[in-house]
Amino acid sequence: MSTISLPGEVRGVHIHFVGIKGTGMAALVEILYSRGAVITGSDVSERFYTDDILDKLHLKALPFNSANITGDIQYVIYSSAYNPEKNPDLIEAGKRGIPCMLYTEALGSVSETAYSCSVCGVHGKTTTTGLIGTLLKQLNFPAQVLAGSVITSFGDSCTMTTPACSAVGHKYFIAETCEYQRHFLAFCPKKIVLTSIESDHQDCYPTYADIRDAFVTYICKLPEKGQLIYCADDKGACEAAMLVREKRPDIRLVPYGEQAEGAYHLVFGTVSDGQQHFTLDGLGVPLAICVPGRHMVRNAAAACALVCELLKTEGTRVDAQAIGSGLLLFSGGKRRSEIIGRSVTPGGNSVIFVDDYGHHPTAIKTTLAGYREFYAGRKIIVDFMSHTYSRTAALLDDFAHAFDSADMIILHKIYASAREKASDFSITGIDLYTRAKKYYKNVYYFEEVMDAEHFVIDELSQPAGSAFPAGYIFVTMGAGDNWKLGKAVFEKLEAEK
Repeated sequence: MSTISLPGEVRGVHIHFVGIKGTGMAALVEILYSRGAVITGSDVSERFYTDDILDKLHLKALPFNSANITGDIQYVIYSSAYNPEKNPDLIEAGKRGIPCMLYTEALGSVSETAYSCSVCGVHGKTTTTGLIGTLLKQLNFPAQVLAGSVITSFGDSCTMTTPACSAVGHKYFIAETCEYQRHFLAFCPKKIVLTSIESDHQDCYPTYADIRDAFVTYICKLPEKGQLIYCADDKGACEAAMLVREKRPDIRLVPYGEQAEGAYHLVFGTVSDGQQHFTLDGLGVPLAICVPGRHMVRNAAAACALVCELLKTEGTRVDAQAIGSGLLLFSGGKRRSEIIGRSVTPGGNSVIFVDDYGHHPTAIKTTLAGYREFYAGRKIIVDFMSHTYSRTAALLDDFAHAFDSADMIILHKIYASAREKASDFSITGIDLYTRAKKYYKNVYYFEEVMDAEHFVIDELSQPAGSAFPAGYIFVTMGAGDNWKLGKAVFEKLEAEK
């Protein structure tokens, strides 16, 4: 871990970001810019959705070049995607003796300047963080919130700063933190929300015990009598909580979920009129969210739990009605059950196009089950692209039978990661297709994503059948670039109107 820290007051401090278009990097830019820092940055020329964030701040990413590093720059923050020994900006910063920090180290440094809370877990981090920020904004609680993707209710931003911060300063800071390579260990939380733990990131956590123990180590960073708010419905989260109890009995354990006892015991209600209804014992009012999936309700319960505990910490009354109103303002985030558009085929078939980042078997299964319930009466076609060879190989059979709620499955080659070499693995997309065929009839394979375009258009043009009177939902799912397929098909149908 770096011993470098950002100053507590960054107003007027010149910070240069290397890899400024990364999601987390752009979010941190927003946070530090809002606090008065002078920001510059560099990245590749390809346009990303984070360019929209930078545009709002009137910032432009420069091409990587040693000339970017001027004498005015006081700190450099860089993405782990770039090597300090190869990137020209970082090489020049090193020559000049300018302090350089990884994004995760800089985020950790920011966390030391406030009463900070972390949202962590294998699944649900971004949505839960987005829900927390939406509620705190509704309550005008003095906080800044940083999520791992663009959140619609944040004003299509990755971050949210409540108006109350202008009066009392940045008293509270809530951030999504990542378990990959133990990056979250740089963060300094007072409260932690833990959504889930199961085997993932096999390139750095070969076994389930490895990833579980990393979470336990992180939770034990909590100060004396710090709080762990954990999902009582998740086996891994419960196991970690019990291990923490043994190691640090002073840490206060706060469960939420169906299996929880106490204020955050969750009771699922009906799904109707585009809403999922539920209750939490401690709030005593009917609650609802407008996004699909029972896992999303659990994320909402987690958000309510942290917000209520923060209100108690601040000595503020819990306004259950305001919390309920805030939940209804949340409409999701980019690539999190994101509705790309709605269209109608020339033959009159209604189609909803959805894109989701789910790239783990559990996420696939729960997300598709949520669509089946939320979008009742629609035929579900899912286009899935597996991400990383190591994850696909380790969880091959789990992936292969994760599509119970889909009516048709389209698969592709594995989307490679910069952290892996394809030559080190024998697994291919065909292996997943072959295994999935053992469990499902309607499985199709196209090596390249866009090779499936005509097939999808033809399929959506066919009558969905009497079992699906509402039409179709076409879902692109995964951490790869198959989102391009849904976007292209949607745009083609719209052009034909």
